[in-house]
Amino acid sequence: MLSTLLRERSVALFLDFDGTLVDIAQGPDAIMVPEGLRDHLLQLDAALEGRLALVSGRSLADLERHLGPVPIARAGSHGAECVLGDGRMIGEPPAPVPQALKAELAKLEEMHSGLEIEHKSFGIGMHYRAAPDLEGTIVEQGRILASSYGMTIKQGKCVVELMTAKTDKGRAVRSFMEIEQFAGAMPVFVGDDITDEDGFAASGEFDGFGIAVGEREPKLARYHLASTDAVRSWMQL
Repeated sequence: MLSTLLRERSVALFLDFDGTLVDIAQGPDAIMVPEGLRDHLLQLDAALEGRLALVSGRSLADLERHLGPVPIARAGSHGAECVLGDGRMIGEPPAPVPQALKAELAKLEEMHSGLEIEHKSFGIGMHYRAAPDLEGTIVEQGRILASSYGMTIKQGKCVVELMTAKTDKGRAVRSFMEIEQFAGAMPVFVGDDITDEDGFAASGEFDGFGIAVGEREPKLARYHLASTDAVRSWMQL
């Protein structure tokens, strides 16, 4: 339990969002945010003395759309945009997504039933959860487009993402750990997807560890929680 850990030493807690705090849904807009989650996060942040951060593949704007304003540290778009609880941004934001790429992906979405394009501040998600047989096609198209536009590519659960910056959740953890309020604490990263492995690795660099969520077999996590319900139970103070 987190409460037991807090009695032993200072902790910096990094939480993924989809698949960790909320259940994965058919599409990015179909998620159901558990009642009271925002208030619980604020209570956690207070108990951790400001050392709580959400680290999501979603943009910061999208996180706020689902959670409402949450004055805690947050990293969106896999760490491309990082802010502290008071709104101060860490680092410079990357370039926006090229309009020409948006046009190409709009055509691709029209061609493939079940493909859903998610527009982010500094990237684009290609979701195929409604049509899993598209995986090979979407992965290949993602690689071609990433190469054409000089972007990076990430693959997660039924999603391929194109990013304008070379960033990952590990970089987000490192950026926060350089800030005074996080420095010296033991980082614990909780996440369910392949992209969270970078967060697990970065936590280990600071004498911390990762906790994997769900059925996926992790490579770098030290512990495991079975579901989002188990995560929320573990976080109880």
